[in-house]
Amino acid sequence: MRLTTKGRFAVTAMIDLAMRQHSGPVTLAAISQRQNISLSYLEQLFGKLRRHELVDSVRGPGGGYSLARLARNVTVADIIFAVDEPLDATSCGGKHDCTSGRDGKSGKCMTHELWTTLNRKMVDYLDSVSLQDLVDQQRLRQLQEASKAAQGCSTVRMERSAGEPASAVSAVAADATV
Repeated sequence: MRLTTKGRFAVTAMIDLAMRQHSGPVTLAAISQRQNISLSYLEQLFGKLRRHELVDSVRGPGGGYSLARLARNVTVADIIFAVDEPLDATSCGGKHDCTSGRDGKSGKCMTHELWTTLNRKMVDYLDSVSLQDLVDQQRLRQLQEASKAAQGCSTVRMERSAGEPASAVSAVAADATV
C-alpha cells in the first residue's frame, strides 16, 4: 500500500491554494508552475475537489480557485478521499476474501485484521491533520529558511565591514552557498 501521486499532488496543490487565496482566486497555471505539476492533471484533480465542495471556482479574467471552506475545516483525509485515492493495506480491498483455499472457498487471510487496523489508523491520522496545520508548517519553514538566509548575509556583511578585501568576502559567500 502506498499513496500515489494523485493524493500527494492534491494535498500539495491545496496547501499552495490555501497559502495564496488571501489575494483572490488562484489559477491552476500558477499552482502548476510553482509546484511543477502538470496543468491538465491539476484540472482533473480540481474537478474532483470542486465536486466534493472543497474548492470553489471563479470563471473569467481574474478567475481561479479558492477554498470552499476554512482551511482548518478541511482535513488531509477529505482531500485524499475527494480525489478517489485508495487507502487500503489489505490485499482483498476490505472484502474479506483474502485467501482462496484449494477447495475454492475464500476467507480472510491470517493478517487481515492487522491491515484493517492499519487502515483505520491511517484514516484517523489523516483526519486529524487539517489543511491549516499544513499551511502553518509551511509558513514556519519559510520563515526559518528566510532567517537562515538573512543570517548568512549578515555574516558576509560583518566580515566585509571588518576591512577584509572583497575577494575574501566572495570566497566566504561562495562557501555559504555550497
